[in-house]
Amino acid sequence: MLTKTICFLWLCLLGVISAQGQTGFFMSPGQKQVDIPFELSNNFIILTVTMNGTFPLKFIFDTGAENTILSKREISDLLKIQYDRPFYLKGSDLKTDLIAYLARKIRFDIPNKVVAPREDILVLDEDYFRFEEYVGVNVHGIMSANIFSKYIMRINYDRRIITLFDRSVFKQRIEGYSPVPVEVFRNKMYLYTPMQPLRDSATVVKLLIDTGAGLPLLLFSNTHPLIKPPQNAISANIGMGLGGYLEGFTGRIDHLQIGDFNQSNVVTYFQTLDTAGINLEYLNKRDGLIGNSLLSRFIVIFDYHGSKIWLKPGKSYKKRFDYDRSGLNIITSGVTLNTFIVQSVLPNSPASEAGIQKGDQILRIGRVPATVLTLSDLQNILQKKPGKKLRIVVRRDGKRIKSRLTLRDLI
Repeated sequence: MLTKTICFLWLCLLGVISAQGQTGFFMSPGQKQVDIPFELSNNFIILTVTMNGTFPLKFIFDTGAENTILSKREISDLLKIQYDRPFYLKGSDLKTDLIAYLARKIRFDIPNKVVAPREDILVLDEDYFRFEEYVGVNVHGIMSANIFSKYIMRINYDRRIITLFDRSVFKQRIEGYSPVPVEVFRNKMYLYTPMQPLRDSATVVKLLIDTGAGLPLLLFSNTHPLIKPPQNAISANIGMGLGGYLEGFTGRIDHLQIGDFNQSNVVTYFQTLDTAGINLEYLNKRDGLIGNSLLSRFIVIFDYHGSKIWLKPGKSYKKRFDYDRSGLNIITSGVTLNTFIVQSVLPNSPASEAGIQKGDQILRIGRVPATVLTLSDLQNILQKKPGKKLRIVVRRDGKRIKSRLTLRDLI
């Protein structure tokens, strides 16, 4: 069961507001580049920004989102922001109706770095995303990467810095990188790339480049006859989307090539897309997406105007793609986000064999109290090597229950 955070931003299907109102971030006059630090939590890039000159907020930096989104309406209400009009959106199940409001001319600052003086954004009527449960960090919304697209952008995952370059200085800084052409559609980048689902099969797939997804790779299992879960794939809740959980399968593909670089045995999530009643134009005939778990193996440079990215291997380029070995899918809650609840248990997994149940609260792993762990810490423990024995204490119906489980490969 998935323990990595995934959030699919189905607003990219909707095209609900025009890009005309988005003027983007600006450097100070005379600046040629600027470094913007970020947090990397559960494979999400998180930026700290201020909105309309007030308190700091945290936004997920998302190349897969067409629009910037505030998920906490209480913040915009507190700031007495006026809403232009409501929009009725489709949730991640593509059926549920959700409500958002258009707010115009919002100012964003990344203090002492860049300023976006007047952005049009969407404000969700309710917090449909519930980011905190899956990210383990207080998050207030999504920031579309398009807000930076007037500049060349470099994401250095190892140093956790986004660098913006004025185009006049960029050509001096691409040594050691491999260029990869992309298609830019509705403010998002798409990559055509060779893939081998199995060792004896090959095809070319079209993938959205999506830093708003914490997974390595997701494929739609009904867009191509060769794209389907492998025989040993497991049924999985593959994450939380806009208005609901996303169901699918998890397995591995044999091989994915990105430009000059190859990745093998890639953990892959498979979703059957119900396209009935939706406008397929917004899918842009794609077969899936590449997320941060894979992108973070590189230093990545984005050029929206030139329809190109550049890649250079980072520190984790050759690292094995790990996956949960417990069968636990865990979410977090509480004021300090250190209350961990079992959201689901994979049948026939170490966790189910140990008697752990949905709704259990994890109190301790080994000798470590859960209250001193982050969600990311907990998930890393559950990905340790096969054969690792874990003692887990949970609370169920007011009682403390002790369990033992032995981690093993699930896919």
